[in-house]
Amino acid sequence: MGTVTDRTTYQLEPAFLLHRRPYSNRSLLVECFALHHGRFPAIAKGVMSGRGAGAALLQPFVPLKLKWSGRGEVKTITGYEQSGKLPGLQGRALYCGFYLNELLMRLLQRNDPHEELFSFYTEALTLLADDRREEQVLRRFEIQMFNALGYALVLDQDVENDRPLLPNQRYDYLLETGPVPAAEGTPGMVSGSTLLALACDQPLDKGGQREARDLSRHLLTHYLGGKPLKSRELFLSALKIDR
Repeated sequence: MGTVTDRTTYQLEPAFLLHRRPYSNRSLLVECFALHHGRFPAIAKGVMSGRGAGAALLQPFVPLKLKWSGRGEVKTITGYEQSGKLPGLQGRALYCGFYLNELLMRLLQRNDPHEELFSFYTEALTLLADDRREEQVLRRFEIQMFNALGYALVLDQDVENDRPLLPNQRYDYLLETGPVPAAEGTPGMVSGSTLLALACDQPLDKGGQREARDLSRHLLTHYLGGKPLKSRELFLSALKIDR
């Protein structure tokens, strides 16, 4: 564990790394997601030198406690330790983890604390590692993330008529508004039963999973400005399975 002196130093804080890449020979440039300080970039100096456990610990999905310093945008990691143990993400779960990380990288503003979202993220990683309910875990996290970032989704109300959704009715989900009754043949329709299941975090059948996934893509395309997610492309390329 290294130590660097700086006039602005932060104490050990629960955190995850969302991304890392080599930097200046034996160092790493990492993107951190910390409980009380949100997302920020930092340099971990000398951790790739072969001495110590830095390279093994400082990677995505490892629950950490980080200490850092610096007044500029890019901080310097001055201390780190593992704060807990999660079973390793493998196969589909690993690609789902990369997907969650990319969502946070793309949608979180830097230095914007989201303590509740940090808790949701930790829970999602735990669930992905424990079983194979990937679809339900991802949809739950997406809804939690949208709500935490101020893009609250309406999943139980017909916003056109101000009435509860009907399970057998088909709806068109209007961006930044919510579901309205859909005319026959409207593209991207979603059933009231699927929306209500999402609202209550209930399991979906394959048809409902497909509708929920399409709704998620519709919303994310809007909030990501139409730029595709690299993790989804990686997932399709590696496993040949359409998310």
